[in-house]
Amino acid sequence: MKTAILEKPAAAEKKKAINGNSLLLIITIALFFVLYIAGCIAYSSKGFANLQTFFNILRSNAGLICVACGMTCVMLTGGIDISVGSLVAIDCMLLSYGMANWHLGAFGMCAVVIVVGLVFGLVQGYCVGILGIQPFIVTMAGMFFARGMTAVISTAQLSITADVSKTFYDIANFRIYFPFKSDGIRPYISIGVIISIVVLIVIFLMLRYTKFGRSLYAVGGSEQSASMMGLNVKATKVKSYVLCSLLCSIGGICYCMNTMSASVAQATGLEMEAISSSVIGGTLLTGGVGNVIGSFFGVLINGTIRTIVQTNGKLASSWPNILTAALLCFFIVLQSIFALVKSRRK
Repeated sequence: MKTAILEKPAAAEKKKAINGNSLLLIITIALFFVLYIAGCIAYSSKGFANLQTFFNILRSNAGLICVACGMTCVMLTGGIDISVGSLVAIDCMLLSYGMANWHLGAFGMCAVVIVVGLVFGLVQGYCVGILGIQPFIVTMAGMFFARGMTAVISTAQLSITADVSKTFYDIANFRIYFPFKSDGIRPYISIGVIISIVVLIVIFLMLRYTKFGRSLYAVGGSEQSASMMGLNVKATKVKSYVLCSLLCSIGGICYCMNTMSASVAQATGLEMEAISSSVIGGTLLTGGVGNVIGSFFGVLINGTIRTIVQTNGKLASSWPNILTAALLCFFIVLQSIFALVKSRRK
């Protein structure tokens, strides 16, 4: 009888935690399906209901999925990284310029991009985690530095063709077809989509089942409590920024596979898309709560809105940004309401 009495409060607390942490994710997933189904109904005559339309959303946002995963990891610690768009831009420029002018192979330049991401993340992580500088200030400096270095490499708009790198061109244009048809067309996915889904699965498993993943949540929940549990808060923050920049470089490769070009202004505003995708997906700005599955659906929501506007053809190109901003405000308000309810329950 005593055991049963003790189990009831524990079960009640668990139920509250599940409801609190999962409701935002449920709302996000439901919102995506509502938007996508509405698009299929409204624009079925324009091919929106074709399964390839969904795969095109994944293909055009493969880089953003990787970046959003990295952003989620940083935001879980209570930090933020606004340099991700500029890092993607310099990744694309390095790939394009290196293969065209340095005559380096596709795999060699991809390795260079990965190393650049690791070093970039290590420097920013050191400034935030070890020196204790505010993440916004550090990553803003990183944003200006990366964007400036992109212009130093080249101010011209570069294109990646088969003449520049046949290997990279072939990989970017490789299609994996499904054994069925949708509206008479066999749908396909690209290599970039596969890379982004693999990244999503790996980061999801890392956050859920590894000590480092649990450390990210612990540091974001309470740095003081994390320190009392024996966690190295500074090292955890450094690793989170290194991981974020690494995933951004992987995302930069996927982004370049989709655009097959590079320019100084490339990926402008990508950091806002990554942050909004994470927040819409249920990641708290204060840290400690969130997951990459929610961020993935946040990316899909942004991509679906953009596709609906493009399919309509009559709406201004600014509408996706307006609607995303409205959704971002909506989910921030929801987060505040849930936090207030949780504090009153305590």
